[in-house]
Amino acid sequence: MSYKIVCTDIDGTLLNKDRELSEMTIKEVQRIAPIPFVLISSRMPAAMRHLQQEFKNTSTPLIAYNGGLVLDNDKVLHSTVICNSVLENTIEKCEGTSIHLSLYHNDEWYVPSMDYWAKREQNNTKVTPEVLSNKEVLTKWKNEEKGAHKIMCMGEEEEIEVLYNSLEKEFSDEIMLYRSKPTYIEISHSAISKKTAIEMLLEQNYPHLEMENVMAFGDNYNDIEMLKAVGLGVAVSNANNEVLAVANKVTDTNKNDGVAKVIKELF
Repeated sequence: MSYKIVCTDIDGTLLNKDRELSEMTIKEVQRIAPIPFVLISSRMPAAMRHLQQEFKNTSTPLIAYNGGLVLDNDKVLHSTVICNSVLENTIEKCEGTSIHLSLYHNDEWYVPSMDYWAKREQNNTKVTPEVLSNKEVLTKWKNEEKGAHKIMCMGEEEEIEVLYNSLEKEFSDEIMLYRSKPTYIEISHSAISKKTAIEMLLEQNYPHLEMENVMAFGDNYNDIEMLKAVGLGVAVSNANNEVLAVANKVTDTNKNDGVAKVIKELF
């Protein structure tokens, strides 16, 4: 099979121990150009574009928010947001707790304060958020007829567990809840996934290609559906056991240039 497009998760898959692109990874991605190398992540677009700049492939589409937003340069190919009633309920559930809510729409990122969690995400993603209370953001988005592409809940593990169970019980038909870490919940619309986003991208930008022409890399639960659907699903060896079980191929860890090694081997 001839793979014509490469899609990869970022955190835990593509970046090294310093959360950066290694020289080998940059070299291999640039070597296979013009094969599209598409970043597909739960991150916001602004937290992905600096990586595209390092690859010198800024004209390549990107898939943000686990598939909630598909962009071709600044053109929105697809956008699915969480209903504001769900956001309002989530805000209410977090009142009286220490849980931090980060709210995202396209390149907007709002935090209620620059606390430990906001600074941690700022360091990880190299993006600086805007400080605005959750309720003010909700009012703003209602007036602008917008919604959240992602809600990030961060806090003590016990409080996060209670919130997760409550939201899953009430809104399992509307939202997808993903525990990327014991202290994190990432919330997106239930209708989207990395798999559906790739299908959308192929349909709009690469109609001559099929899912079997796609090679994809991942490490975590939100990558499973994508890895099962593409022509070659590759897991880095630091991936969760469930991810390793569905992968067609297992490469080295993200810290040891696993993605770059497969590209070097197969292209």
